[in-house]
Amino acid sequence: MRFLADESCDFSVVRALRAAGHDVVAIAEVARRIEDTEVMERAVQEARVLLTEDKDFGQLVYAGAHESSGVILIRFPPRARPTLPALVLETVQLHEEQLAESFVVLEPHRARVRPG
Repeated sequence: MRFLADESCDFSVVRALRAAGHDVVAIAEVARRIEDTEVMERAVQEARVLLTEDKDFGQLVYAGAHESSGVILIRFPPRARPTLPALVLETVQLHEEQLAESFVVLEPHRARVRPG
């Protein structure tokens, strides 16, 4: 699958997805400090699911009705961080068919998948 990791995304997620064979572009590596709207536009143009920990992307998608190619919003407290990469991989595997059209909120014990 193709992903775009926002600067807020924990880099352990990027490494885990790449190790599993996914195509992941990290904003921190290619376009630091660009605006959220530019990140969303890039994800749509490149047909990538956005990985982020920034709740502002929920505002863009729902309140702003911004076009999306799928978003995974990661909501993990510090104590649950060690499990984050594995749970992202599990979520991608379980919901791969739906991700390109959904807004997913990923928490330590659940993934809420909302069709876009």
